[in-house]
Amino acid sequence: LLREQAGCRELILDTTAPTPAALYAELTRTHSLKVPPAILTFAVNERYVPADRPLAAGDRVAFIPPVAGG
Repeated sequence: LLREQAGCRELILDTTAPTPAALYAELTRTHSLKVPPAILTFAVNERYVPADRPLAAGDRVAFIPPVAGG
């Protein structure tokens, strides 16, 4: 869903966002993302992290929406 909303699979960017939550907020403004951040899971460098984990240069961040299945 986020890929469709952003119009791309991956972004490489420079940011001053201090946390994954702040980065997501930035991307909602620049890429019109509509998924509420409260329902996302955040991952940094392929590990689940809290939304307020500090980011460092070179971190790889993923936003994971809930998955429905059965």
